Amino acid sequence: MAKPTSRSELKDYALRKLGFPVVEINVDDDQLDDRIDDALGMYQMFHYDAVEKTYLKHQVTNGDVANTYISVPNTIVGITRMFPVSTDSVNSNAAGNFNMFDLTYQLRLNELYDFTSADYVYYALAKQHIRTLDLLFLGEQPVRFTRHGGKLFIDMKWNNRVQPGSYLIIECYKALDPDVATGIWGDTWLKKYTTALFKKQWGENLKKFSGVQLPGGITLNGQQIWNEAVEEIEKLEALLRDTYEEPPQFEIG
Repeated sequence: MAKPTSRSELKDYALRKLGFPVVEINVDDDQLDDRIDDALGMYQMFHYDAVEKTYLKHQVTNGDVANTYISVPNTIVGITRMFPVSTDSVNSNAAGNFNMFDLTYQLRLNELYDFTSADYVYYALAKQHIRTLDLLFLGEQPVRFTRHGGKLFIDMKWNNRVQPGSYLIIECYKALDPDVATGIWGDTWLKKYTTALFKKQWGENLKKFSGVQLPGGITLNGQQIWNEAVEEIEKLEALLRDTYEEPPQFEIG
């Protein structure tokens, strides 16, 4: 199948690309699975089609306050920002905890009490100005994220900012599950990279029999196969970083 939709179909595609079954590919099935995992790891780390932006709602516990960090799922690959939200805001389905002294609340009350009372340009500029004031006096909430540890450290005075039972809204990027988003298996770059990794493993195995002559006078040249694969892998990795990688914009674990 030219467009694989599963791990097994991708494996069969890459083997056929290398010449199987006309040519025997001397690679163990476990080795092939390992190379597919390597290819997926590289794809999910750098390819913009491998992740999606999402929001996590986390209710703060006593343990979170004591630890000064929260645990996040292992599918999260990057954290953009964090928003504290009160329990009242969540229960009332509000987007934030506004009160009568809040600048945004006053702007809406006095300048935008209906859709024809104010110029949208003024409202947009005023919102930008308020956001600038927030950045100057409050700044972004510092966070530190360790992806492999599954921990999001939030540098703040937890007792002053949040209480057990309140919520944190986390803007983040999640790695897509290829078994759910099956279109990943048919990605052009992933197919080429998997094939190149299979080829390198094939060459690595054959190099151990370098110079051994087979019946009929055939001599295996594993080194040439390995060299070709390494060159292909380097080109594909450069293409991935130059073309398919998102600009750095979030905390990468």
